[in-house]
Amino acid sequence: QLQLVESGGGLVQPGGSLRLSCAGSGFTLDVYAIGWFRQAPGKEREGISCISSTGGNTDYADSVKGRFTISRDNARNTVFLQMNSLKPEDTAVYSCAAVRYYGDYPPPQPFNPMTYTSWGQGTQVTVSS
Repeated sequence: QLQLVESGGGLVQPGGSLRLSCAGSGFTLDVYAIGWFRQAPGKEREGISCISSTGGNTDYADSVKGRFTISRDNARNTVFLQMNSLKPEDTAVYSCAAVRYYGDYPPPQPFNPMTYTSWGQGTQVTVSS
């Protein structure tokens, strides 16, 4: 059974950094495109980043562009989200999602949750002083 497990969340001060991990279990991630989403209380789920199965291309929402970096290590079956210059408005539950889509480019509509077929449980990120 496909499983995704996020880790790395926590409490950080504004301007700080965190690195989230998304590990695949029960399957190999190397034929899956991966997206990162977040959901703050009272708000809709927001797609913030995605990476193609080969890692050849990435995309970012404007809200995180220039601050967040997505990467993957297929040998470790893990995708990472490096988050720098964190702001209080980045506070949310962060989840990774997978869809079987092999290639150098992310799937169509990479920030649409309906694109993805498997989801992790999420990890809380809180940015506060």
